[in-house]
Amino acid sequence: MPSDTGALTPHVSALTHVPAKHAPGEPGYRRVLLALFAAGVATFTLLFSTQALLPAISADLGVSPGAASWTVSATTAALALAVLPLSAVSERFGRRRTMTWSLTAAVLLGLALPFAPDLGALVALRTLQGVAIAGIPASAIAFIADEVRARAVIGAVGLFVAGNSIGGMAGRILTGWTANAWGWRAALATVAALSLLCAVAFRVLLPRARHFTAAPLAPRALARTVRGHLSDGLMRRLYAIGLLFMTVFGSVYTMIGYRLAGEPFGLSAGLIGSVFVIYLVGTGSSAAAGRLVARLGRRGTLYAAAGTTAAGLLLTIGDSLAAVLTGLVLLTAGFFAGHAVASASVSHAAKTGKAQASALYQVAYYVGNSAGATVGAIAFHAVGWRGVVVLGLVALTGVTGITIRATLLATAATRTAAREQARQEPRASGRAPVPATRPVPREPTGQPIRTGLARSVESTGAETIR
Repeated sequence: MPSDTGALTPHVSALTHVPAKHAPGEPGYRRVLLALFAAGVATFTLLFSTQALLPAISADLGVSPGAASWTVSATTAALALAVLPLSAVSERFGRRRTMTWSLTAAVLLGLALPFAPDLGALVALRTLQGVAIAGIPASAIAFIADEVRARAVIGAVGLFVAGNSIGGMAGRILTGWTANAWGWRAALATVAALSLLCAVAFRVLLPRARHFTAAPLAPRALARTVRGHLSDGLMRRLYAIGLLFMTVFGSVYTMIGYRLAGEPFGLSAGLIGSVFVIYLVGTGSSAAAGRLVARLGRRGTLYAAAGTTAAGLLLTIGDSLAAVLTGLVLLTAGFFAGHAVASASVSHAAKTGKAQASALYQVAYYVGNSAGATVGAIAFHAVGWRGVVVLGLVALTGVTGITIRATLLATAATRTAAREQARQEPRASGRAPVPATRPVPREPTGQPIRTGLARSVESTGAETIR
C-alpha cells in the first residue's frame, strides 16, 4: 500500500519544496472531488440500503415496522460509536488508507446481506457494516481540510455531501425497482455491486496525501482532544445542529415508505423507491452551500435551511401526493444545505485534532439519524404521520434556538469589541480612556466568544468567518 504521507516529512529544509494544497481548476482538485464524490455515493448507498425496503422486509419476515427499522438505526448507531476510534486510526495510518479499507469491508459485508436468514442476522450484519462505513466520514472531511485550500473547503465538502445525496437516491431507486421485480434480497445485492464500482473509482482517483503527518496512537491524547472539542461552546452548537437536522431527516425518510405504501396512496415498492429521486435536490442545495454562505452568512444560511425544512414537513401532512412530494423536496433541500454548512464549519473551526472534530460531528449526526429512525417509528405506530411531523418540528425548533443564541452572542461580542477598541484608541482631546462597562463574554473554556457559529480569523488578514 503506498504511503499516505506523500512527499511531506517532519523536517523540511529550506531547499525542500512543500507542495501547494489543491485549488479549484487544478487536476488534483478535480481528482479529489471525483474520488470523494464516489466515496459519498457508496457511503449513503450502503448505509441506507434497507430504508426503502422496510415494508418489503416487514412483509417477508413477518416483523413490525419498528422491528424492521432496526436494520437502519442499528447501522447508524454502530457508525456513531465507531467513527471516533476510526478517526484516531486515520490520524495514525492516513485518511486515504483508512477510507480504502473501510469501503472495502463495507462492500464485502454488503455482498453477504442478501443471504441473511432472518431479521436477527440481517441486523447483525448491518451493525458490522455500520462499523466499517464509519471510516469514511471519519476521514473524508479531514482529508479535504488537509489537502484543499481553505477558501475551497466548503465547496469540496458540499460535493462530498452531494455524493451522499446521490448515493441515497440511487440506492433507494435501485432497491425499490429491483425489489418490485425480484425481491428485497436481490435489491441488496444490486446495492453491493454499485458500491463496489464506486470503491474502485475512489481508489483509482484519489491522489496521495501531500500534507498529512502521521501521529502516534495515544488514547490519553485522544481523550484530551475530545474533551477540548466538547468543552468548546462553538463546537457543541455545531454538533447539536447536525444531530437535530439528522433527527428530522432520519425520521421522515425511514417512515415515508410506510406512509406512501398505505392509504390513501398505495404505492408499489418501485414507485416508493422512485420518490427518492428527490435526493437530487439535496445534491444541488449542498453543492450551492458555499454560494449561500457568501450571500447570507453561515447563520443566515442555517435560518433559511431550518425554515425550508419546516415548511416541507408541514406540507407532507396532507393527503395529496403532490403536496407530500413538494414537501419532501423542500425538506431535502433545507436539510442538505444545513448539513453542509454545519459540517464545513466544524472542519474550519478546529485548529487541532481536525479528524476528531469531524468525527464528533459525525457521531452527533448519526446519533440523530438513529434516534430519528427509532423515535419516528414509535411516533408513526402511535399516532400516524402527524407524530413524525411533530418530532421533526421540535428538532427544528432546537436548530433555530441554537442559531438565535449564536446570533445574540455574536452581536454582544461585536459590541464589546467595538467598545474595547474605542477605549484603547488615543483620544484627540487627551482625556483618559473610558473603562469598558463589562468584561468580554467568554465561552465555557474561558476563551472570548467570537463572532457567529464559527470563529473569526484573528488578525491574519484572512476573511472573517461569519
